[in-house]
Amino acid sequence: MNAADKAGLPSGQQSYLPSADAMARRRQRRYLADSAARWMVRAGGGGVVVALALIFVYLFSEVAPLLRGASVEQAGQFQAPGYAGSERSLLVLERYDTLGMRHSSDGRLTYFRLEDGSPLEEIRLEVPAGVTVDSVAIGEPRSRRVAYGLSDGTAIVVDHETRLEFTDGVRSVVPAPAFPLGRTPVQVDDEGQSLATLAVQETRDGGTGLAARTSDGRLVFVRFRATTSFLTGETELERRAWTLPRPPGEVRQLQLTANLWSLIGIDDAGTLLYWDISDPAAAVLRDQASAVQEGERVTELKMLNGTFSMIVGTSLGNLSQWFLVRDERAAAGDNIFRLSRVRDFDTHPGAITRIQPEYNRKGFAAVDDAGGLGLHYGTSARTLYLEQVSDVPLRSVGVSPIDDVVIAEDETGRILRFDVWNQHPEVSLKALWGKVWYEGRQDPEYVWQASSGADSFEPKYSMIPLTVGTLKAAFFAMLFAMPLAIAGAIYTAYFMAPKLRGYVKPTIEVMEALPTVILGFLAGLWLAPFLENHIPAVFTVLVGLPLSFLVIAWAFSRLPQSLRASVPPGWEAVILLPVIALVVWGLVSLSPLIEIWLFDGSMRQWFTEIGITYDQRNALVVGIAMGFAVIPTIFSIAEDAVFTVPRHLTQGSLALGATSWQTVTRVVLLTASPGIFSAVMIGFGRAVGETMIVLMATGNSPVVNFNIFEGMRTLSANIAVELPETAVNSTHFRILFLAGLVLFAITFTVNTIAEVVRQRLRERYSSL
Repeated sequence: MNAADKAGLPSGQQSYLPSADAMARRRQRRYLADSAARWMVRAGGGGVVVALALIFVYLFSEVAPLLRGASVEQAGQFQAPGYAGSERSLLVLERYDTLGMRHSSDGRLTYFRLEDGSPLEEIRLEVPAGVTVDSVAIGEPRSRRVAYGLSDGTAIVVDHETRLEFTDGVRSVVPAPAFPLGRTPVQVDDEGQSLATLAVQETRDGGTGLAARTSDGRLVFVRFRATTSFLTGETELERRAWTLPRPPGEVRQLQLTANLWSLIGIDDAGTLLYWDISDPAAAVLRDQASAVQEGERVTELKMLNGTFSMIVGTSLGNLSQWFLVRDERAAAGDNIFRLSRVRDFDTHPGAITRIQPEYNRKGFAAVDDAGGLGLHYGTSARTLYLEQVSDVPLRSVGVSPIDDVVIAEDETGRILRFDVWNQHPEVSLKALWGKVWYEGRQDPEYVWQASSGADSFEPKYSMIPLTVGTLKAAFFAMLFAMPLAIAGAIYTAYFMAPKLRGYVKPTIEVMEALPTVILGFLAGLWLAPFLENHIPAVFTVLVGLPLSFLVIAWAFSRLPQSLRASVPPGWEAVILLPVIALVVWGLVSLSPLIEIWLFDGSMRQWFTEIGITYDQRNALVVGIAMGFAVIPTIFSIAEDAVFTVPRHLTQGSLALGATSWQTVTRVVLLTASPGIFSAVMIGFGRAVGETMIVLMATGNSPVVNFNIFEGMRTLSANIAVELPETAVNSTHFRILFLAGLVLFAITFTVNTIAEVVRQRLRERYSSL
């Protein structure tokens, strides 16, 4: 008997029943389909995990070079060209790493090939007979200016320039020394005393400043400016000289700032001296500070790029950075500065013999008499490299303008050449996440300022302002969106009539498709000026609107039953629509009068008087605009969570005598809490990653505060603003990737915490 006979089916229908083989094939196909679906789901989930991991790996690969120190490898050595025994030298390089220049303390400038040390050209200065070179000074590296102080009170100034020549398409770098004040010596000391110590700087207008200590202990300061006649072509040298206040001790080294407003010196006792020479005729010794410990002496003093900071090297191998900080005790408007010790670097094994600043950054190279070579950086307070590279003392060091080659000369006249990788010295954990004392600042601060028009600019890469700005924007957005979205979700899912819910829920969800660039545009160009002109309305609406709801609810409850019954259940919210419009319109209209009655006509000015900063594009504007962008996300997920609460729970609560409000607070919210919490966390993640609204609705000021009336700069907005303009693989470029990595970490952490909390809430209330 077949399956059809056993089933008792009529014979006409028996042919429609599948056979056992067909049933087996169907089950096999179903099994294969289920298996394929299961593996596709697994592959999709695994693909998401792999994609996230690859994003993290890529971001970290771009950030990882920031964590590297400097690497230094010796690439060759040769005898210094023109070496004549015990004379000291200054070493400099040109930007193509082809030529080196050596200034000898006996008055010779030698150009040599960096590859093998072979001399290319030697320039002997026109030192008068019977006159000796008693001092040599070098200015800011970018100026390429060196001055030789002579024993008769004169000086010769030379620029170790080079020029490019092309022969048959081949580039070559050739010497092109220049004498901005002429080849013959210029008078520095009118009394003709030897210039025992000398400092030189090129001014921003092409002039030259010289400061010197004479052999009889006087300090003189001279400015030179060469002007060329347009008609005759003759060059006229303008000279102005002053005598500065005598120092308390014998000055051993001097340094000038590029603006010629300050003169820094060091004496035998290790005291750092600061003269204010902004008005040379009324120059004053403004401050003194001890730069050494007992039994220690200063052996080297150099200005860093920009001549805002100075580096002090000592006989014990210590290195410290100093700069001038405005005196807080000074009267308002008085620019009086004091010497401040800002930071220290790793100690060298021997006495510091030479410090050479970098050309375009706040770093420097230092050598010592134990053969040690160190690469240090000011802003990040990093010692990137410190090793002994020679068995004999090193006496001079030169740094390439592009920071990829360092040369050092030892006391035997041997020059060592090193290839250097030192691309990101500005970065350290402290510089990124701690307070840093930047040049020109009163105290250590958190500052983000990645670029400036000045070559001597000190980049400021603190991540704190951007991280705080991101959290600030998200916090105020959630403060605005959370109550509205969650309360709206509860009312829509539990109290609203199904027909009305069918209009409301899709309408709010469609809001999520609104481009955030439109919201940012409206917030920046309409909402921000509107709020600025109606500041009191912000507070009156915040208080007045809920009070009006309570008044309308109380009035509705006092209406006759027949009138209340005419409003279908779940449609009560429609009554509030005209109330909201009228109350908001009325309070906004009263805003000017409130300002006149309570704030003397301007609430913004009143904020300023009590010390609260008000910016037109601020966190309040961002909170409202970004809140509207976040509300649909939170509302949709929370509404689904409330709506899917099992009916038997709510009906059972009502059957036991609980009111609707008690049922919502004691049953519905507890059961839906995992979904509501997930909605809040997803909304928070959405707010953290928002870009266009914060980009257009804030002043993009990287400040560290939670003032609702000030702007901010977020991680995402900062990436959008600065990434298109930064150089690929630069420090700035990689720090922007670090900002992306931080943003990725924040959202990943928030989502992970949200999932853990959601699971625990689900387990806790699953028994309801």
